[in-house]
Amino acid sequence: MYLCRMNPLSIAFHHLGCKVNFAESSFLSRQFRQNGYDIKGFHEIADIYVISTCVVTAVAEKKCRAAIRQAHKLNPDARIAVIGCFPELKPKEISGMDGVCLVLGHTAKFNLFNEIEKIVHPSAEKKEDPPFEKNDFIGSWSMGDRTRSFLKIQDGCDYYCSYCAIPMARGHSRSDTIANVVKNAKEIASLGIHEIVLTGVNIGDFGKHNGQTLQELIEALDNTDELPRIRISSIEPDLLTDPIIERIAVSPHFMPHFHIPLQAGCDNILRAMKRRYDTGLYRSRIEKIRALLPLACIAADVITGFPGETDEDFKDEVDFLKSIDLSYMHVFSYSRRENTLASRMNEFFVNDKVKKDRSDILHQLSNQKKLDFYLRNKGTCSRVLFESDNSDGFIHGFTENYVKVKTKFDPGLVNQIKEVRLETIADDNVFEIK
Repeated sequence: MYLCRMNPLSIAFHHLGCKVNFAESSFLSRQFRQNGYDIKGFHEIADIYVISTCVVTAVAEKKCRAAIRQAHKLNPDARIAVIGCFPELKPKEISGMDGVCLVLGHTAKFNLFNEIEKIVHPSAEKKEDPPFEKNDFIGSWSMGDRTRSFLKIQDGCDYYCSYCAIPMARGHSRSDTIANVVKNAKEIASLGIHEIVLTGVNIGDFGKHNGQTLQELIEALDNTDELPRIRISSIEPDLLTDPIIERIAVSPHFMPHFHIPLQAGCDNILRAMKRRYDTGLYRSRIEKIRALLPLACIAADVITGFPGETDEDFKDEVDFLKSIDLSYMHVFSYSRRENTLASRMNEFFVNDKVKKDRSDILHQLSNQKKLDFYLRNKGTCSRVLFESDNSDGFIHGFTENYVKVKTKFDPGLVNQIKEVRLETIADDNVFEIK
């Protein structure tokens, strides 16, 4: 490793996209802090800027380019490192932008500290760690940035859905071990963090290459008394088994909160997307959860405007979504990703106006479902973990089942769990506690 030096260089990190990116960026920034660098906010003047990128949508790529331009404008002399999924797919495009001195793909980004040191201290004596290899699993978790920690337990994906570029950017599915996840969770708990979110690209695939399962991991974490609240960030419906749902339903640690990607509420489109389930299986997962946890939060991802989606397909989707008991939805318009199967379906593309109109309908439906879910929780008592924000004089937090709550800002509430009664829904559709 490198020795800390006088007059440390300053470095700012910015992450785009998923919770996995956030966990990895936090892990990387700690390496620099531990070696004497001054960590700055991304909107501050810094010597070095690191941008952790996403390629899920064209909008994410646009945000990446905008972040590079913003960093260069803040300090034209700064060195800019662009890391992660976007460089994995389009390294030449990124390396040609002003200020960019380092472009590292998904696995190579974990060598970031060594690579930065080579640039800023080329003549310094150094002992480099062995570089990470493609498809190595590199664990990471966040701390200090929020009142919860995002713990990465899995990476990559073997599903190759027809619209998705993530397998090309992040590689094959691989996982941490149960023993190491438990060790990391204990360390996080020892720091006074009250909630852990298990993150990954396809969490349900956890352990499949080393003879372990997500079910076994859940049981191991659940049997570790000193751990805080735990959430699973997202899990595919075909990998969300009855035993997993049943364990979470009686768990002292796992919260009654499920994020289950749907992507399309029409079997025709699910087949075209090459998803591994149909609407019947998805409905059965929702009904199983509701039978055991009537007030659980159940969220879904939905993509509208996929190539070939007809008016009849969209009507089927809306009817299906109305018929299942979701708490809310994340709605996305289809975004063409190069080199995916869907990107070659040119003659079936849905025009932008139709996509926007359909997106608006789904957003309205999601808002109604969320209001219905909140009204169902009205009058109940819940334990809220308060965060650190001060937004217009209010501090916010979330119940076990992910209902958002606010109250007058009090610094003494930060990172505290308090029992509250949910009574009043404010104008911003958040429960307000007097």
